[in-house]
Amino acid sequence: MAVLQKKKVLFISHEMAPYNEETDFARILNALAVKSNDSGYEVRAIMPRFGTINERRHRLHEVVRLSGINITVDKEDYPLVIKVASLPNARLQVYFMDNEDMFKRKQTFHDENSNFYDDNAIRTIFFCKGALETVKKFGWPPDIIHVHGWMSSLIPMYIKSFYKKEPVFANSKIIFSATKNIFEDELGDQFSKQILSSTPLKEKDIEVYGSGSNLEMYMGGAKNADAAIFTDIDTDAKLINAIKPTRSKKVLNFASETDDVTEIMDLYNNLAGK
Repeated sequence: MAVLQKKKVLFISHEMAPYNEETDFARILNALAVKSNDSGYEVRAIMPRFGTINERRHRLHEVVRLSGINITVDKEDYPLVIKVASLPNARLQVYFMDNEDMFKRKQTFHDENSNFYDDNAIRTIFFCKGALETVKKFGWPPDIIHVHGWMSSLIPMYIKSFYKKEPVFANSKIIFSATKNIFEDELGDQFSKQILSSTPLKEKDIEVYGSGSNLEMYMGGAKNADAAIFTDIDTDAKLINAIKPTRSKKVLNFASETDDVTEIMDLYNNLAGK
């Protein structure tokens, strides 16, 4: 008798409790990872190794067999170092994308004077490409990819365009979740050119991302995903009005104040055919 393979859920996000908590949804992502694991899914998570994350406390260590990939961003090559830790309240692995130029600093997106880092565009492209290249190197095909937040929002577009012929993503269903807008800056006028010079794409693939405002990043992630989750009562009305449920796209409004993740788990099960 053939052994049924476990369905796989991959989380890609700039935040997840207890490592980095920019919004309330960081705690929900932790709960979803634990619940998915307890419900019989095979679960992994990927996030940046920000300098705010204490490697000793969280017991991060380098995965030498996965490190050593060079990620091209705006025609420059950056080495990708991959570290791993076990989520404290579950037996599942969280992989951290690291690079000294990108993530060594002791703040996440703003400096000590609250100025938006001028290389956040490059950091975003590096993280999104690095995450997908790491999944390819795993050889671990996820059934569900839950992408959360603006920094990960290029992922759905990459999978639907540049990576669409990659066997590891052939059967993946993508969920994108967005909270309220958390920055007022833009990734810049050069953002589109930086994406195009980093990966051969067509301009129509990336036009929704514009100059990389918080809203545009959310819009790009949600439009390219199979399902969208809006996680905050203050989510921009323009986003909610633009992303409507259809026969091919599911939309869920979720209150991040609750600890009940049943609705999102039902969405996972529905998309995974479980």
